[in-house]
Amino acid sequence: MSGVVLVSVEVDATTVRRGDEIMIGGQIFTVSDLTAAPRGGKRLEFASGETFLLRPHTVLWAARRISPRRPPPRAGARGPRAW
Repeated sequence: MSGVVLVSVEVDATTVRRGDEIMIGGQIFTVSDLTAAPRGGKRLEFASGETFLLRPHTVLWAARRISPRRPPPRAGARGPRAW
């Protein structure tokens, strides 16, 4: 992956993404799938096959790969505007 950098981000149930690398108990897990859980949580499935229930108010640190050349999407952006 050329042109991609690894950054640390704070994640919770609303901001975690596929591909995020989360350290739990000294082990690094890569998020491969997300499903909604009751009361606003997320059930994370890792590439290793293990699962983790991320509650709505739990905050973790993750490593995320981003492209520094492409600006992040704006909140609420729906695409190019037609003036």
